[in-house]
Amino acid sequence: MDRERYSRQILFPPLGEEGQERLLAARAVVMGCGALGSFQAGALARAGVGEIVLIDRDYVESSNVQRQWLYDEADAAEALPKAIAAARKLVALNSAVRVHPVVADLTPQNAEDLLLPAGVILDGADNFETRYVVNDVAVKHGVPWIYGAAVASYGATMPILPGRTACLACLWPEAPGGPQPTCDTAGVLNVITSLVASLQVTDALKILAGKVAEVEPRLLSVDVWKNTWRGISTRERDPQCPACGRREFRYLAGAERPPISLCGRNSVQIHARRHPVDLGVLAETLRPLGAVRANEFALRFLCSPYEMTIFPDGRAIVKGTNDIGIARSLYARYIGA
Repeated sequence: MDRERYSRQILFPPLGEEGQERLLAARAVVMGCGALGSFQAGALARAGVGEIVLIDRDYVESSNVQRQWLYDEADAAEALPKAIAAARKLVALNSAVRVHPVVADLTPQNAEDLLLPAGVILDGADNFETRYVVNDVAVKHGVPWIYGAAVASYGATMPILPGRTACLACLWPEAPGGPQPTCDTAGVLNVITSLVASLQVTDALKILAGKVAEVEPRLLSVDVWKNTWRGISTRERDPQCPACGRREFRYLAGAERPPISLCGRNSVQIHARRHPVDLGVLAETLRPLGAVRANEFALRFLCSPYEMTIFPDGRAIVKGTNDIGIARSLYARYIGA
């Protein structure tokens, strides 16, 4: 161990030398390398977590640099995959850390292969659909994971310890309905992303250092603009929870995942979600971001070089690509979870 490098962490009594040794031998998985995930990855590498897996389907854009902490203008100019750009930065931060970048869209078919093995999984995803898949994998295999989300000035985080605390499906048996605010529609302050990610990494370090008993089971929400904090205990599990109660892993089985299929030439159809979309409300949200045409039957949104057509049942057709990952990313960006 490079004792000088980690001397300030070793001096912190709750961690100490034993905790640092555990970190060096640990493996963490960062699911999503955007605003939350990029900060998580950097903090984990600096702390000396020995092995870090980075999973992301997206590419660096200039608008990312404002809040996605590992990226710079050169990454955006090259349109590098986020996982690759992040891995390069981590190696420069700490050459002793083993970094495994994975440029992929997490699906029920590949989730267990990509996420396992892991000492902890950190959530940096941009949609609830992916989080439910992660929750199923984590609960099924007993792997701790840490939920996190941030938009505008608001954020939330929750550690999930399978068998000990409530899981994601205990609190939200179904994903929120209707269009949800996203960074592209509601904006985001970089300070809320760094704060939420810091709280996530703190819990991750406790888990990896063998201090699981010190993880507080709670859903913590914060608004940095209003300076409000709220915590809700998640110690009690729902015995009827389909995931951690009945152990019915619906999302991992693909039963709850909206099917995605290629639809015609250079377009992808995302099939209906379980909640309807108010096209009038969505139109007002999207107009500042691009050309919108809408009626009661469909909404057409131009997000060059792509075009999205959204229907009242939540179905969407994304033109300009046949890449399912890009289509899902656009859907999550502009319509929400």
